[in-house]
Amino acid sequence: MHDDAIQAPGPADPVDPPALAALPARHALVDDVYEALKRAIMDHSIAPSARMSIDGLARELAVSQTPIREALARLESDGLVRKTALKGYSASPMLTRDELDDLFGLRLLLEPWAAGETARLLTDQVAQAIRAELDSVPEVPDGTGYGSYQVVTAHDTRFHDLLLAAAGNRAVRQAFDRTHCHLHIFRLHYGSGMGGEALREHRAVADAVLRGDPDAAHRAMVAHLTASRGRLVQAWP
Repeated sequence: MHDDAIQAPGPADPVDPPALAALPARHALVDDVYEALKRAIMDHSIAPSARMSIDGLARELAVSQTPIREALARLESDGLVRKTALKGYSASPMLTRDELDDLFGLRLLLEPWAAGETARLLTDQVAQAIRAELDSVPEVPDGTGYGSYQVVTAHDTRFHDLLLAAAGNRAVRQAFDRTHCHLHIFRLHYGSGMGGEALREHRAVADAVLRGDPDAAHRAMVAHLTASRGRLVQAWP
């Protein structure tokens, strides 16, 4: 294990998105703009596939175009924004059923293996990190908007990345990271009450890993991913 490892599409042509809260000038940095736009996309205030006018966003957020452009570039790398030649930026469409199936197919190849390897290679440092991560979100916060639910989104990302990192294969971890799967999955249904089930399943995976039982960890991760996909399919619009 490496030392650095642990630590339904809308119309395509709307004009400027619905009003966004203007940012105070002193906080108008790229990170602030990035978070404001990400929240608007996740909450569907900027509808899937809607065009995103740089000039319009700059006016609504009361910033110059430069941080808007930089934030949009970051969102493009997250897969939440698309840039088309001669047309500019638009919010990405939602995942299709085929894309969701493909994503979970990849996860079922990589993550059960990673959970098993983490159990096999378990160290005190990794065990401490797993326990701390579980303690960071003891229960699902109230609310269905991204502002409250991003706590669970962040935990979900950290927990799965922790196991991938602890498994010790950088190529596998990087391949998974490039999918940005947690953002796209939570964008589908993060407000549908699924977080509590996911937290319980995380604890089942963690229990097996912390016992140093690779087979049980592998099975627990398969069960978690299968249940997660099933919940998403059931709630499909």
